[in-house]
Amino acid sequence: MSIVDQKPKVLATIGGIPLRLIVWMVGVSCVVALLSIGLIWPEVQFAPWFVVPLGPGTTLFVFAAALSCEYIDSTLGMGYGTTLTPLLLLAGFEPMQIVPAVLLSEFVTGLAAGVLHQRDGNVDFLRDRRVQRTAVQLSILSVIGALAGVALALQISKYWLTAIIATIVFSVGILILLTVRRQLRYRPGHIIALGGIAAFNKALSGGGYGPLVTGGQVVSGISGKSAVAITSLAESLTCLIGLTAYLLAAQSLYWPLAVPLVGGALLSVPVATLTIRQIPERFVRGSVGVATCLLGLLMFVKLLA
Repeated sequence: MSIVDQKPKVLATIGGIPLRLIVWMVGVSCVVALLSIGLIWPEVQFAPWFVVPLGPGTTLFVFAAALSCEYIDSTLGMGYGTTLTPLLLLAGFEPMQIVPAVLLSEFVTGLAAGVLHQRDGNVDFLRDRRVQRTAVQLSILSVIGALAGVALALQISKYWLTAIIATIVFSVGILILLTVRRQLRYRPGHIIALGGIAAFNKALSGGGYGPLVTGGQVVSGISGKSAVAITSLAESLTCLIGLTAYLLAAQSLYWPLAVPLVGGALLSVPVATLTIRQIPERFVRGSVGVATCLLGLLMFVKLLA
């Protein structure tokens, strides 16, 4: 059964507004209100323990950044780590504080996004064999690619690897835009090749997974909505492997950063999967193509800067 044939479950509504959206607005409003009160009136001591080291202002910034970046990631299948990590570096956090916390948040939100994409009818992990096969292939490649990235990280020029990845990402984006009106045949070979490269690059540089895997699936004949959902689930496993490696290497999680990251990212997922449920498949494919091209160009700019 393909995703086109699957009928999404009917959403509960209140006055025509999805109940999930109402709950989301209440939840986000409460978090923002509590942190804002602590920012405006510092003498009010009711903030949770993880707010104290950063302060309510920085915690609010981290929460809002994670919420925004994960919304984009869960909607288009790319952009969370690529966008969020530079923002946190500019905010003054250390790389070893950022990377494990980002991996933890991507692991948790990837699982949540996979479940809600299934619930909202964006993908059918239970009955669509093509989706199942692709998810299994990418998950296995996540393990192999991550291990290969760690093993070869010191032997490959990061400059040339980045140049190759940027070229592939940009080329995939162009190909998606050129074929946005065509129904492509399913080609598992493309997924295996791009999935392996993406997982390797994720382990080596910490980014670049989403554009390659999401765009690669679309080029290989997977629907845009299914590609986004599969990427979320596969990247979750990649992040778990990376996080485990950090913890085994005696790196600890910086919880004052990890908690607002996970909280903000998780709160974005229900709205993101609801968004992609409502928009046409062709628009999803076009958006993935444009985003992939832009990220490829940004990688070139960063490389040449």
